[in-house]
Amino acid sequence: GICAVICNWQDLLRRKKMRLLCPGGAGFIGSAFCRHVAGSEGLDILNVDKLTYAANQQSLDVIKALPNYRFVCADICDRETLDALFREFAPDGVAHLAAESHVDRSITGSADFIQTNVVGTHVLLEAARAYWSRLAPEARERFRFLHISTDEVYGSLGPTGYFTEQTPYDPRSPYSASKAASDHLVRAWHETYGLPTIISNCSNNYGPFMFPEKLIP
Repeated sequence: GICAVICNWQDLLRRKKMRLLCPGGAGFIGSAFCRHVAGSEGLDILNVDKLTYAANQQSLDVIKALPNYRFVCADICDRETLDALFREFAPDGVAHLAAESHVDRSITGSADFIQTNVVGTHVLLEAARAYWSRLAPEARERFRFLHISTDEVYGSLGPTGYFTEQTPYDPRSPYSASKAASDHLVRAWHETYGLPTIISNCSNNYGPFMFPEKLIP
């Protein structure tokens, strides 16, 4: 899972305390991620979230007073703000969890999904690339851009079977199409510019602080 990726990532960073820029950290998965890495792992976290309808700051109450946690309300489409945050916080990596994520909402209104998931990912990639390109060689080697995606980019399963990372992309909704597009951007920035990226295509998650429109609540 996502936390396992981070634990492997930490092996590269044992010589210094890790600093992570975490767009989307007030959402369901993002807040769980922040609680884990700021609370359990003690890493420095800068949570950047636009605080849209599904954000829940109460999910971060347990870590909000920690000295290694900080929150900034901002939009990942705002390049000027992102550049300033990269300069000020000087992260070792990015954990990109910011996304519009509900299939039904994407069917009735796709524009926000394209803006956040596609345009926002592009802006964030460019801000990260500009910052990464200025780092010293050792810091450039440590840096990672972790992009949290979904298995829905692979389409729909029948009554049996499973997806793997080698499954062909076959998105079936505006939401999954926007996430597929963001995955392709992340891969392209790695292949074209050398930006060190990781993509996690997780399946459905559930647990405390889920937004009520999701299936299980």
